[in-house]
Amino acid sequence: MADEPLVLGIETSCDETGVGIVRGHTLLADAVASSVDDHARFGGVVPEIASRAHLEAMVPTIQRALKEAGITAADLDGIAVTAGPGLAGALLVGVSAAKAYAYALGKPLYGVNHLASHICVDQLEHGALPEPTMALLVSGGHSSLLLAPDITADVRPLGATIDDAAGEAFDKVARILHLGFPGGPVIDRYARDGDPTAINFPRGLTGPRDAPYDFSFSGLKTAVARWIEAKRSAGEDVPVADVSASFQEAVTDVLTRKAIRACKDEGVDHLMIGGGVAANSRLRAMAGERCADAGITLRVPRPKLCTDNGAMVAALGAEMVARGRAASAWDLPADSSLPVTDPHVPGPAHDHDHDHVHELSRKNLYP
Repeated sequence: MADEPLVLGIETSCDETGVGIVRGHTLLADAVASSVDDHARFGGVVPEIASRAHLEAMVPTIQRALKEAGITAADLDGIAVTAGPGLAGALLVGVSAAKAYAYALGKPLYGVNHLASHICVDQLEHGALPEPTMALLVSGGHSSLLLAPDITADVRPLGATIDDAAGEAFDKVARILHLGFPGGPVIDRYARDGDPTAINFPRGLTGPRDAPYDFSFSGLKTAVARWIEAKRSAGEDVPVADVSASFQEAVTDVLTRKAIRACKDEGVDHLMIGGGVAANSRLRAMAGERCADAGITLRVPRPKLCTDNGAMVAALGAEMVARGRAASAWDLPADSSLPVTDPHVPGPAHDHDHDHVHELSRKNLYP
């Protein structure tokens, strides 16, 4: 619909330059430039390399998204950008670019939370989010259970990882198995030919006295490393497929078990799963089975929308515009540790300078 907000979103929290354009709940463009190959030889993301790659990719990726959407920059109703959490330098590139475009276009600027964006992107796949929404977010840097009565203003953390996030564990186990980086997709691929019951790896923080919604995958990673080391020390071949399948089964078992428990405890009859690890085939299958058994509706976006992308930022930005949330100020910071309880970073309630700059930019800067 023409009266729905048209928003461009910029995502640069890690190693992918994502630019998405959304009208309401409709995705018009999703352009991504990844620097993952530049990091592969280091076995992980190098922040300085990521920041420089964002600088090189920013303008071409924005231009590609505008062309894909069939619009001009002047048509936009707002610019949204990931303000945090993430890598400080990488975030700064995105925030600076968003400020420049918003200033030049005379459009409101919305600095939004990376984690809340991962939840909101599901609106592009399955329509408006139920309120409250229960979300399990699993990625390289985050494993979190969140309750969101209002995705634009009220996100409540129920549990989080206390050490390695799920995605980090996938990367580290892949490195031990000499499978390369990133580890998630390659372990998923090898696991399809393995036996998930071959090795009984531990399930962290699942005892009766453990925190019910927190996660810990460091001990699991160490257990896998020691099992592999023992095999190699004995001169035996390491069954890569079985190790991959058994490790993956331990991770997905813990994630889904805690998520289902949170839904039952909070009286929420649906579960949304997001983040890069949500693209994992076993996690999607196990979550589907367990949600069905528990009478819980499962919402998982298609894999491309699970990984970091600009569409998720644009989706949350469009929701901010639609609900009349305050725009961010021009001194919007890049906050590497922005708490999930801040879905966006608004400016002062009466930011007259912000309005004045918009008036100037409408007249002087961008045709």
